Amino acid sequence: MPDIILASKSKVRKTILEKNEISCTVKPSNVDEDPVKKSLLKEGASPEIISKNLAELKANKVSQKMVQNLVLGADSVIDLNGELISKPESRDDALKILKKLNGKKHQLISSVCISKNGSMIWNYTDKAKLTMKKMSEKDLIEYLSKITDEALYSYNVYQIEGEGRNLFTNIDGDEDTIMGLPIKKIKDFLKK
Repeated sequence: MPDIILASKSKVRKTILEKNEISCTVKPSNVDEDPVKKSLLKEGASPEIISKNLAELKANKVSQKMVQNLVLGADSVIDLNGELISKPESRDDALKILKKLNGKKHQLISSVCISKNGSMIWNYTDKAKLTMKKMSEKDLIEYLSKITDEALYSYNVYQIEGEGRNLFTNIDGDEDTIMGLPIKKIKDFLKK
């Protein structure tokens, strides 16, 4: 499989690629996501469209500088009945998000895009459905106390491969998608 450039500083995404024997070089896109999200939300874009757009924007931005390389951009968002929920910016923010998701079903959407010469050549979006247990505020605070800052700000509010698994009564979807990289489809594309 060809070497790729990962347009993300996500250690989890890098680890998923390496576990699947895809060598990658990390070149973060440093895209400021907030103005993009705000603009798309104003236009009435769904969380899925926002995720796709951000993945493409990240891949294309890095691909413009690394023209001969395949560049992988990725983005994950939570869709709670059409409401976009982004990564927390503080522990208070994380608690607010957990309270919002508490006892409810939501979708985690992960989009990936591969670009070359500054343009998208392939993309894919996968969704997982997760149902969070009904928990007391004390339980939510206790959960957050077990999560490191790095994990909290990297993975949205839950780490499915760690403590986060205990938050859910039901997880319907691919674990790699939930961690931010639907690797099976990426491998299929790269083999071609």
